[in-house]
Amino acid sequence: MGWHIAVLQRAFARRGAAADHLSITAITAGVGIGRSFEVEGRVLEAYEGLLIRIIPDGSLEQIIFRMDALHCLEARGITVMNSPKAIEKTVDKFYTSSLLEHSGIPTPRTVVTEDFDEAMAAFEKFGDVIVKPLFGSGGRGMVRVSDWEVAYRTFRALEMGRYVFYLQEYVPHGDHDIRAFVVGDRVVAAMIRRSTGWRHNVARGARVEACQLDGEAEELCLRASALLRVDYAGVDLLRTSDGRTVVIEVNSIPGWSGLQTTTSTDIADAIAGHLVASLRR
Repeated sequence: MGWHIAVLQRAFARRGAAADHLSITAITAGVGIGRSFEVEGRVLEAYEGLLIRIIPDGSLEQIIFRMDALHCLEARGITVMNSPKAIEKTVDKFYTSSLLEHSGIPTPRTVVTEDFDEAMAAFEKFGDVIVKPLFGSGGRGMVRVSDWEVAYRTFRALEMGRYVFYLQEYVPHGDHDIRAFVVGDRVVAAMIRRSTGWRHNVARGARVEACQLDGEAEELCLRASALLRVDYAGVDLLRTSDGRTVVIEVNSIPGWSGLQTTTSTDIADAIAGHLVASLRR
């Protein structure tokens, strides 16, 4: 059992709520056979609420089945946090970027296409891009491209693999970014993630330090979270070299072990409290 599960179970226990650790990959569903959704003999409809901590990588069919199960359980009146709709919005980087831009929340210029020539045209327009997988987290699969020959070879390789080109303009921002953690309608903690490269993920060795958001940054985090209808989220921000604040991503299944070292706020307790309060409404 990992650190996140342990601190969450203790947080729920302090509130008088029993919390079992169940693997979403172990769900068995039945139709017309006298049972519905189970995990290792536990009937999921017997739970008041489900807190989604992680959805592991899998095939397209596996991911669709897991999300279908969450949708079905939510339709049966079980509180699912974050909701499957929110998870589907935020796990898709294009969908998130499009929603942010359409709602007037500043986010880097982005081009998404299946066409090699369109991808090359976008690279030539931006000159310096971050190429990201459409689905992914932790900085995995991302590459920065600022050379035409490298762009050509990278995009040809992606084309051969039948991938979607997701190109985001590189935003000059110094040696750090900001991760804010939103629970409900408040930012419970934030940190600076500092590194020598352009990626600032804690899992990739970034150093962390406490951060107090200014009013603009806090408002952006809350607006982005409300837009995507997440109950809890990690919102990634960049401060640009010309002083603007932009939202890079909204993570609906965020970790917080690094963030917890920078704050006295018990983040697991904030999450548990929000879910328990939602069940009592």
